[in-house]
Amino acid sequence: MSPNFETCKQCGAKLMSDDIAIYKKMVLRTAEEFLCIDCLAKYFNVSREAIEEKIRFFRESGNCTLFR
Repeated sequence: MSPNFETCKQCGAKLMSDDIAIYKKMVLRTAEEFLCIDCLAKYFNVSREAIEEKIRFFRESGNCTLFR
């Protein structure tokens, strides 16, 4: 199976760089398939805003290379 960096494996939505980065950070660093932010929020049973807050935190911390 080839990697899919284009669409969400659950709903088929177009993926953006933040979708891929937060999935790698929170689920599996070596992933080759990803969930969009909305589907990731459902997966963890949290709000979309909670995922977006994590993205802001990692980006502002400057310590995570996935969010540079």
